[in-house]
Amino acid sequence: MAASNLAGSRASSASLSLAELEQYLARAADMLRGSIDQSDFKAYIFPLMFFKRINDVYLEEYERALAESGGDHEFASFAENHRFGIPEGSLWDDVRSRTENVGQALVTAFRAIEQANPDVLFGIFGNAPWTNKDKLTDRKLLDLIEHFASRNLSNSSVSPNVFGDAYEYLIKRFADQSNKKAGEYYTPRSVVKLLVDILDPQEGETVYDPACGTGGMLIEVIEHVKANGGRPQTLWGKLYGQEKVLATSGIARMNLLLHGVEDFQIVREDTLKEPAFFTGSHLAQFDCVIANPPFSLKNWGIEK
Repeated sequence: MAASNLAGSRASSASLSLAELEQYLARAADMLRGSIDQSDFKAYIFPLMFFKRINDVYLEEYERALAESGGDHEFASFAENHRFGIPEGSLWDDVRSRTENVGQALVTAFRAIEQANPDVLFGIFGNAPWTNKDKLTDRKLLDLIEHFASRNLSNSSVSPNVFGDAYEYLIKRFADQSNKKAGEYYTPRSVVKLLVDILDPQEGETVYDPACGTGGMLIEVIEHVKANGGRPQTLWGKLYGQEKVLATSGIARMNLLLHGVEDFQIVREDTLKEPAFFTGSHLAQFDCVIANPPFSLKNWGIEK
């Protein structure tokens, strides 16, 4: 990557408080009013938010590697220096520089990033109709991109804990504003905490949520272990979830990644009709299973 690719106007790098970050994200959502139905806000805001976060973290990692190597751009581009790879031409500023067909530029960048990180990010940006100019004009998308560009979302500016909390705030905000049935999209955090406290998961145990939604219960499991003096890292690779809605399963994966969880498995599929986790030919078993099942679901597959 050439040095010029990292040039351009710098967003404010001052550390953001949780309240400031929440206000910044809420403002981005408000910019969609009149163009997108409120129940669809999440399909647009979360991918943009995640893209900006991993972009700024990538640039932060690049500059750190550049300093360590005495200015070696080739070394700074090595995959070993980055949590996620971002292919050339797919950085935030590459999209920001476009003035026409901005939605297509976003889709191209999203797919390139997913393909560069297939084990973790495949399909994570969802399938929102970014190229539908009847919904989102180039001008509207450019305004939204400029808003996100106004703040630096790297780790030095926003810690994973603060970013994760802001993400949870946005999930709740979207649930409150949409017409979703209770429990279909968001379970109140007080209820989640009560369930996790009753379950009392321990260090190193496997945890499964068969109706994981946006991943809030798995996040609370990590917080519970941490609050009880345990090491959350012992849960890496032992958190499992399944969610049948594509956009929601992507949000769950973003949620865990933005909370700093490095290894987990979230699968998009209907748990009752197509269970995802097996040990040999048998359904997998877990130390802990926690869920808010969709009790109100009518077409849940009784015929099968």
